[in-house]
Amino acid sequence: MAAGDTVGGSVAPGFERVREEFAAVVAEEPAGGGAQLAVHLDGRRVVDLWAGEGVSGESLFALYSSAKGAAHLVVALLVQEGVLALDEEVSRHWPEFAAEGKGGLTLRQLLEHRSGLIGVEGGFTPEELADDRRLAERLAAQKPYWEPGTAYGYHAFVIGALTGEVVRRRTGRTIQELFEERIRAPFGLDFFLGLPQQLEARYLPILPAVPVPGRPAAPPAPDSLMAVAFNLNATPPTDLVEFANRRSVRAQGPASTGSVGNARGLAAMYAAAAQESDGRAPLLTPATIAEFGRVSTRGTDVVTAEEDHFGLGFEAQSVRFPFLGPEAFGHSGASGAQSFADPRSGVAYGYTRRRFTSLPLGPENHRLAEAVVRAAEAVRGAAG
Repeated sequence: MAAGDTVGGSVAPGFERVREEFAAVVAEEPAGGGAQLAVHLDGRRVVDLWAGEGVSGESLFALYSSAKGAAHLVVALLVQEGVLALDEEVSRHWPEFAAEGKGGLTLRQLLEHRSGLIGVEGGFTPEELADDRRLAERLAAQKPYWEPGTAYGYHAFVIGALTGEVVRRRTGRTIQELFEERIRAPFGLDFFLGLPQQLEARYLPILPAVPVPGRPAAPPAPDSLMAVAFNLNATPPTDLVEFANRRSVRAQGPASTGSVGNARGLAAMYAAAAQESDGRAPLLTPATIAEFGRVSTRGTDVVTAEEDHFGLGFEAQSVRFPFLGPEAFGHSGASGAQSFADPRSGVAYGYTRRRFTSLPLGPENHRLAEAVVRAAEAVRGAAG
């Protein structure tokens, strides 16, 4: 960021090193960007930081696939309550899904990104990408890109529409409605699957990435699985910055890619999921967290080439961040956002950035998250 930009916010005693690391991260950012970091420890917010021109702790950013964490928190709740069963076939609730050899796919396999339904020939229109119902209708008839259940690959733009249609068929409610009623509103989260018009003034548009010297951006081949999954086979190919800055996307909140929020909202959502706070029990039981958070997909993601990528709906965070416990669960966002709950350390973490990154997964998250976990361990150790 530009010289003179300062870090706002506060940290609890014992987390001073986290503030220093955050200041170092934002100092390396190109001018005009911005970032936020929020952390809860055992149900109490201990880090609340922000930096960047015009950025505050209340600023709202497009958080892309962070939506998948919210959507699959809803699914985890429904499985926990017995409304959905992981090993039931998707077509039991959604008969049209059985077309083109998909009838045997279970909800568990769908959550593991094993369906092969990563996109459609010729891609989706921008209007379809913003509307989960339209996505689900097209995907139900689509031939999968691999035999369902035999491999896994990141369903970047569509997983929330697929699991969301199962939820809608079973409950009569959309994932967005259930997230609002059961999670966002009760906990007062600054994290939305569908941003109300009256909050638009708090939204700061995503800025394009600044190319990294020596790392030219080579687009994937148009017929590759990566291109299909990220809708680069459409005409024109989807531009992620332009996509997120559409009001229609923010308004409808597609459950794969359309979340809007801030670091406070992300951290508070994962704290609500896994930590007791203000006398409220966690939303998820330890057994549910273990089921959904532990690695389910051993091997290589055929879309992203990431190893051991998923739990159930969530990204397996212990693979990406080895200093986390085996049941840590969460999800990244394409702009470099990151969020997770780590039951072992008691940490719930949320990081956002305004400028899109040309580097995968916001690599600064590794140093920030490690600083957070080490501080949390020291604070817990000092408390006995």
